[in-house]
Amino acid sequence: MPSRGIEELTAAIDVLFAEGVEAHRDGASLEALLGQHARLESVLSSAAAAYDESGDWAREGAKNATAWLTRKCRLPRGVATRMFRRGRHLRQLPVVAEAYSVGEINTGHVDTLVRVNGPWTDEALARDERKLVKKAKRMRFDQFVKAVAYWEQFADPDMCEEAAEERRARRDVYLQPNISGMYHGSMTLDPISGSIVSNELRRIEEEFFKADWARARAERGGNPSAEDLWRTPAQRQADALVEMAARSSLVQSDGVRRPPAPLFSVLVDWPTLSGRVCELAEGIVVSPGELVPWLSYADLERAVWEPSGRVEVSSTNRLFTGATRRAIELRDRECVHALCDVPGARCQADHALPWCHGGLTTQDNGRLLCGFHNRLRNHDPPPQQE
Repeated sequence: MPSRGIEELTAAIDVLFAEGVEAHRDGASLEALLGQHARLESVLSSAAAAYDESGDWAREGAKNATAWLTRKCRLPRGVATRMFRRGRHLRQLPVVAEAYSVGEINTGHVDTLVRVNGPWTDEALARDERKLVKKAKRMRFDQFVKAVAYWEQFADPDMCEEAAEERRARRDVYLQPNISGMYHGSMTLDPISGSIVSNELRRIEEEFFKADWARARAERGGNPSAEDLWRTPAQRQADALVEMAARSSLVQSDGVRRPPAPLFSVLVDWPTLSGRVCELAEGIVVSPGELVPWLSYADLERAVWEPSGRVEVSSTNRLFTGATRRAIELRDRECVHALCDVPGARCQADHALPWCHGGLTTQDNGRLLCGFHNRLRNHDPPPQQE
């Protein structure tokens, strides 16, 4: 029989439904609901781990607790497995468990810390658990994941390199035709390889989008909508993949056919000044060992951050958008709007003080804004120049 607490919880949820969605559509209500949701998941994870340990599932003929939960409660196996694992690890992470139980962190934070909790990090995690929980409370989630990745590298550098090599070993591409001749496939790439493919695919897809928009404007006139484009986003991406393959076969140098040199950005710090920084421009943390296979034929670009925050970029023929645009992209790395995380490669370089108000086209007056927020700022009053 359900406990009294569960009965009261059921009644409280009934009250929420009775109040209607309109009563909870404000930001404060959403924050409060998410906090209580985290608390409930904390109780659920701990209860699931206790049930697993009790062995009561065997009385009903289940092979294990995961099998019982997937059949009895109709949960996906992966969800059930993560729930049991989370509950077991919470016993070893008292600071995490406490913050989770009061809704200060959510399941995403907990699962991120559970992932790095093992025999090779138990001592370091016991020492730094409180610091990591503090980061979880104040950082944006993607920034927290990055911070934990760096912490893991310092906790056990050797294991981190082994994990990176294992991650790269899992790369695979499947592409086969079916009986009707249509090709179906899937792709799994390590962070660096994935960045190379994704960046080039996105660049070609953007070319196609502009071409589709121009075609729609020519055929329909005026300002067409997205529904007027002759290709869907998925179709443009598929065509971009084919175009990428076609272009690669045409790359020649000195009469010899060679693959195009890939372009991806890695941010590496000066260790004695600020600690390790080794990540792709997209924010994915990589180990130094993952860069080694690329060094023999990579085109290196030097970008130096000055104390003022300015970025000095070495000249290179890869910078088709100009060194100033490149420096802003490396500095900001994503849309600077507080509620946006669109990657820098997909953003526009915008004048902080608009050109029409005397703003200069310089790095100091430049910033990254996604298309949406760049358009949105045009509706705001012009910034005041100090």
